[in-house]
Amino acid sequence: MSETLEKQTQPGWEGFVTGHWASEIDVRDFIQKNYKPYEGDDSFLAGPTDKTKRLWETLDSNYLSVERKRRVYDVDTDTPADIDAFKPGYISEDDDVIVGLQTDTPLKRAMMPNGGWRMVETAINEAGKEVNPRVKEIFTKYRKTHNDAVFDIYTPRIRAARSSHIITGLPDAYGRGRIIGDYRRVALYGIDKLIEWKQADKESVADKPFSEHWARFREEHSEQIKALKKLKKMAADYGFDISVPAKTAQEAVQWTYFGYLASVKSQDGAAMSIGRLSAFFDIYFERDFKNGILDEAGAQEIIDALVIKLRIVRFLRTEAYDQIFSGDPYWATWSDAGFGEDGRTLVTKTSFRLLQTLANLGPAPEPNITIFWSPELPEGYKNFCAKTSIDTSSVQYESDEQIRAHWGDDAAIACCVSPMRVGKQMQFFGARVNSAKSLLYAINGGRDEMSGKQITPVGEFEPIQGDGPLDFNEVWDKYERMLDWVVGTYVEALNIIHYCHDRYAYESVEMALHDPEIVRTMGCGIAGLSIVADSFSAIKYAKVYPVRDETGLVVDYRTEGDFPRYGNDDDRVDDIAATIVHTIMSKIKAIPMYRDAVPTQSVLTITSNVVYGKATGAFPSGHEAGTPFAPGANPENGADTHGMLASMLSVGKLDYSDALDGISLTNTIVPSSLGKTEEEQITNLVGIMDAGFIPKD
Repeated sequence: MSETLEKQTQPGWEGFVTGHWASEIDVRDFIQKNYKPYEGDDSFLAGPTDKTKRLWETLDSNYLSVERKRRVYDVDTDTPADIDAFKPGYISEDDDVIVGLQTDTPLKRAMMPNGGWRMVETAINEAGKEVNPRVKEIFTKYRKTHNDAVFDIYTPRIRAARSSHIITGLPDAYGRGRIIGDYRRVALYGIDKLIEWKQADKESVADKPFSEHWARFREEHSEQIKALKKLKKMAADYGFDISVPAKTAQEAVQWTYFGYLASVKSQDGAAMSIGRLSAFFDIYFERDFKNGILDEAGAQEIIDALVIKLRIVRFLRTEAYDQIFSGDPYWATWSDAGFGEDGRTLVTKTSFRLLQTLANLGPAPEPNITIFWSPELPEGYKNFCAKTSIDTSSVQYESDEQIRAHWGDDAAIACCVSPMRVGKQMQFFGARVNSAKSLLYAINGGRDEMSGKQITPVGEFEPIQGDGPLDFNEVWDKYERMLDWVVGTYVEALNIIHYCHDRYAYESVEMALHDPEIVRTMGCGIAGLSIVADSFSAIKYAKVYPVRDETGLVVDYRTEGDFPRYGNDDDRVDDIAATIVHTIMSKIKAIPMYRDAVPTQSVLTITSNVVYGKATGAFPSGHEAGTPFAPGANPENGADTHGMLASMLSVGKLDYSDALDGISLTNTIVPSSLGKTEEEQITNLVGIMDAGFIPKD
């Protein structure tokens, strides 16, 4: 084909530079061939249109304000969720820019019983509703759920570890999430072409001999094709023909959103991220500007309308789920900025438009806007990011260098910190293992310090004896041995969960927007890193005496002397933290994974740190029983006495190759501490982030 498409093979491609993307699915190639980097400032941006203001006011007055008073606005108890299960719904008569709701009414939550009926019934009752007895009969008598299958297979040691909270948040009763469908494919190619390619993929193995992989490959592709047909029908119900590529920017955003909407209509994953969209959308906006059919106010209105829809995604959750995740997040993460492998910035004008929604609509946690930061980003964009962060506290930052080096320049974040190549990779999400509680188990020989129950097999682990100072080498040896049991139990549970999820709650539409063969990772994670690091530091550099109850169980510690604390750029303890992360990852890697998944690890818990803390006892570091852990890879609260940069440098010593699922550091800065004027605050915040994200040699 020629450099520019003289004879279009698809309507909607007029004016685009052609490439490999025109004959095979390759959205990245389309973006690289067609996007226009922007290195200017925010002066071109537009405020909200009158229509946007009316729509947001209607939504807030009639729906969001009600939800704020009673937690759950409404639940449909009669209709099990599916892509095309509900008739079209709208916020108001002004809701005509980007359309589509999960159900037929804003904020009304749908049942997704394929994951597990018990969670659905509990959530319905907690919302003050009654279950439909016929639906309950179907999903308890005739249709096996993912949760039923998991607990049929769980071993006694998994049940014990789960109940004692040494492993918490396992996705064994709800959708696993951490899958980013390449929703851009709907806009670029149209559904009919995607179905045609999926059918060809299915038949590509028709002549191969039977195997489990062969059978699953063909069955999963059949399910994907069915899902794409349902997606097409759902869009048609709203009055749109998405069988062909989008012809305008508004259609490109709408088509893409329909793909995402189909996913959140049919799955309730712990993270339902939307991907990396700005450069893709910007290509369509620039074409419409050139053709004179769109202005800046119209472009901003389209992005505002999309973000409004992302802000009102809701899933039917239990109160216990909300406690684990400290609220009701769904992580509709939108990743942006960074650089391409050719050295060009991926910042576009639509990158600015996305941030502008926080001014036009007000601050919000969703979508979880995540910027791939580099000190080399355009200055105008860095300043606008800093200003938006100061004004709204609603922006997250990730290292572009690390993500691009490992996952390429078309990667996006699923959930908070988990990167993956869009449309080419998925994660088997796995919650976290309590690495801090594991230390207490090592000291107590597998007895739970809160309940006193023996969790590990009787006689398998000997507790620390005596009341003298703890010996670092002895405790470390017992900790490593206990980790063998904890990690082994944890991964066994994950393998079971994802085997059952593929069988009973398969994400057909999300996987339909992936390549036929993909990379799967097993997203393991740890909680309580700073507590373990500080506790081992106390044992090594101070004197720690165990305090026992009347049964001999160690329930507290008396620590004499000073010791270095993680988070102050002190190698003595920072090296301990890095060793803990490496040790756990090494043990994870040694265990076979379901579907040959590549094991990864995160240092996360930006929400579940509260629940972990409630279920965990006291530590040599001085951390009190029942109190929240520090979030993610953060130092313990109050332990980082050398400032924000020192804590960033401590976290930076953790080897990313040991935590490829991501490392989270949450910092709080009072804007006034950055300077007296807005200009000073912006300059200083950019400087802090640049220093924290300096590429390693």
